[in-house]
Amino acid sequence: MEIQDLKEGKTSIGELISIAKDVMKNAYVPYSNFKVGAALLTKSGKVYTGVNIENSSFGLTNCAERTAIFKAISEGEREFETLVVVADTEEPVSPCGACRQVMSEFGDFEVVLTNLKGDIIQTSVNQLLPYSFDKDDLKK
Repeated sequence: MEIQDLKEGKTSIGELISIAKDVMKNAYVPYSNFKVGAALLTKSGKVYTGVNIENSSFGLTNCAERTAIFKAISEGEREFETLVVVADTEEPVSPCGACRQVMSEFGDFEVVLTNLKGDIIQTSVNQLLPYSFDKDDLKK
C-alpha cells in the first residue's frame, strides 16, 4: 500500500513509521522479547512516542499505543490525528482490545498498522472498534 502524506506542513506517515521503528529499541520486554513502538501525531502537530513496558505481574504491562496516548494526555493534548504502531510481526501488528478502547475515548482518528517488512494497513479507530462504549453511553 502506498504511504500517503498527511496535511501539508504536518509529519508524514512515513516519518511517523520511522519514529515508531526507532523508538521500538526502548521497549522494556524482558519476558516476551516482543518489542512494539508507537508514534502519535496530535492535531497540534506534536508527536508523542510509546513502547510496550512489561511487568513481572503481567496484568500491569502497558502497550506502546497506550504509552503514547497517556504521554500526550499528560502534556495536555486531547485531539489526535494519526497513530502508527509497529512490531516485528508477519502481518501488520494489531492493537489489543484495551488499546482500542482507550483510543476510542479520544474519537475517531487514523491508525496505521505496520511491521518491519513495510506491510501497512491504514484504518481508523472506528473501524478497529465499531460500536464502542464511550462517554456518551454514560449519559443514558
